[in-house]
Amino acid sequence: MKIFAKIRFFWGALVIAFVVGVLMIPSIVFFNKHKGIIMHKLNRVILFLLGGKLKQEGEMDTAADMYIMNHQGIIDIIAMEALQTNHLRWVAKKELFEMPWFGNLLKFGDMISLDRENKAGLVKLLKDVKESRDTKERAVVIFPEGTRAKGQVLLPFKQGTNMVAKKLGLKVQPVVITGSKHLIDEHSKTGHNSTITFHFLSVIDVKEAKDEWFITAQEEMQKVIDHEYAHNYRSR
Repeated sequence: MKIFAKIRFFWGALVIAFVVGVLMIPSIVFFNKHKGIIMHKLNRVILFLLGGKLKQEGEMDTAADMYIMNHQGIIDIIAMEALQTNHLRWVAKKELFEMPWFGNLLKFGDMISLDRENKAGLVKLLKDVKESRDTKERAVVIFPEGTRAKGQVLLPFKQGTNMVAKKLGLKVQPVVITGSKHLIDEHSKTGHNSTITFHFLSVIDVKEAKDEWFITAQEEMQKVIDHEYAHNYRSR
């Protein structure tokens, strides 16, 4: 069974590389006005070929300016794009934009580049999020943990997200993802069939919220993660 799980992982990696590199990137380059729908449809193809299913708990608020999500791997992004039809704008570290060929997905997808090593990166993030809300009318998705976590406990949220949300008075919806790591585990390099569940929590109007809203949001997200693991045997 372990050998089969290893084969599933490499099959998944091949599927993702082929669909993104051969189909998705050329499609959004040549048909850039339709990049949103192209991404949704091809990510659904990826999920199907990997043996993934989707489940939703709660409602996605399409009026939210920003979605904050826990993060464990590339499947988080693939599944979110496959689940819904809104044209989201993902925040990704600058190094991913510089990847040969595959960085074009982020560049032509008009995503937000974040330089975590440069203090000016936070100023740029603030400007980009404001532009997303006021001009592009695209909600922003960010992983406030700042990196991929290995365990069930959320890593401390980076304060940059908090600062941007407060400065712009954003409406933020926390989202908890469970089951994505079981589909493709990038740490153990294994793959399995999995149902990926998205839990959409209550929207927070940061302009009206208490100063500790960011800490409270992390605590509420952790409660959902713990409940899913304890009662439904779904890890995040």
